Amino acid sequence: MPTPRSVPFCSGPLDRRSWLKIGGLSLGALVTGLEPNLARLFAAEQGTSRRELSKDFSVILFWANGGPSHLDMFDLKPEAPAEIRGPFRPIRTNLAGIHITELLPTLAKMADKFAIVRSLHHNRAEHSGGTHRFLTGYPSVAANLQDSEYPDIGSIVAKELEGQAGDVPLYVGNTKFYGGGPGYLGPAYSPFMPSPNPITSTGANTYDPVPLYLTERSQANLMLSAEGVVTLRRRQQLLQTLDALPRHLDRPDALTMFDGFQKRAVELLAGRRTRAAFDLTRETLRTRERYGNTHWGKSLLTTRRLVEAGVRFVQCQAGFRLRRETGVTTTWDDHSVNAHIFKAYEERLPLFDRAVSALIEDLYQRGLDRHVLFIFCGEFGRTPRIEYQNPKRRPGRDHWPRAMSIFLAGGGLKMGQVIGATNSRGEEPTHRPMDSNCLLTTIYHRFGIDTNHIFHDRSGRPIPILQHGEAIKELTG
Repeated sequence: MPTPRSVPFCSGPLDRRSWLKIGGLSLGALVTGLEPNLARLFAAEQGTSRRELSKDFSVILFWANGGPSHLDMFDLKPEAPAEIRGPFRPIRTNLAGIHITELLPTLAKMADKFAIVRSLHHNRAEHSGGTHRFLTGYPSVAANLQDSEYPDIGSIVAKELEGQAGDVPLYVGNTKFYGGGPGYLGPAYSPFMPSPNPITSTGANTYDPVPLYLTERSQANLMLSAEGVVTLRRRQQLLQTLDALPRHLDRPDALTMFDGFQKRAVELLAGRRTRAAFDLTRETLRTRERYGNTHWGKSLLTTRRLVEAGVRFVQCQAGFRLRRETGVTTTWDDHSVNAHIFKAYEERLPLFDRAVSALIEDLYQRGLDRHVLFIFCGEFGRTPRIEYQNPKRRPGRDHWPRAMSIFLAGGGLKMGQVIGATNSRGEEPTHRPMDSNCLLTTIYHRFGIDTNHIFHDRSGRPIPILQHGEAIKELTG
């Protein structure tokens, strides 16, 4: 049998004898890269046409789980009827013709450093189905799915860029998205999460915000043992192996022995440079005060440190604990039954304004704006009509995938503009309507990832990264 060095890709299925031979390898053999090379044995068939992958581009996705209201942040309609427009007024920015909500005065002074896309849409109005549709580019079969059926963008990036893996994880998150995940790529391409909360992958929306920054509890998850000298690339290979191998063994009880190995492999991701990236005490007091000593301030400062250390995709849910009298949810799912939407925005947005403006300012001052793209969005927008389902008649807005606003900064893209427009009530795009896949395509192309590249799901069915979508030309120039 030829060695893996003489066979560039997996030539076909392995028989049971081969699988048992691999299964007999010790954990130490897997970690130290002993032949056969399992990463190659498990590799999917590669396409012949590939883009040149970027080596210096990263994304920070600040995800407003639940769906932020475009009408109350970035696409206000002051001339609309009262039942549509809400109480907030638009204010001018430092660029003529660009207006945002009055609750974001600091961001309004730096409109030259961000862009707003007001005309994205898709067709899924439930939370996890909308998240799945937005982040994978594919509609799910299930409506309220906890785990994605197709890989989300972060997992695709981790898979495509795995050859560039160094001594920090490629993909980091604070917790799992409801309807997100690696899909058929397997858990090897899930984000590294210091202290995830599994409730975030359910329909619950009242869980405490999950920190990306280190806490006393999550600090313990970044401890490293003697085995930590193993390189990240081999750890990633180990994860791939442990994910794939049990599916090819006949004995169902063989799965249990791998649970501990998977956990150990994840722990090994926490090397010295990763721990340093999470350590906010290495920042000056002035910098920490600029971001704010808040959940969002510390989380967004951590995202900057992570991408600066070499992480290529950071996802962070923008959870927020409202005052009890304002609402019960910690997500942006501001139905009348969950929260008084306008009081919720009065609580959230001043802290958002401070932390996000600090991050953008930081990226530009450090020259990271050419290489790091910050994105704020959720799975959809909110209904143009204000609803009052709560017995106390407090106002709220419902799900609305027909129109949404996306906020972006940096990434070497063209900033200082608004792209697209919705009608006078914010109901649907009237100028430059774009499927949400257009945003994914823009990001993939910036990474140098070919969206036509084929993966194979667990049944062997060939699936392109995206079936459709064009890069947003106004951003790419």
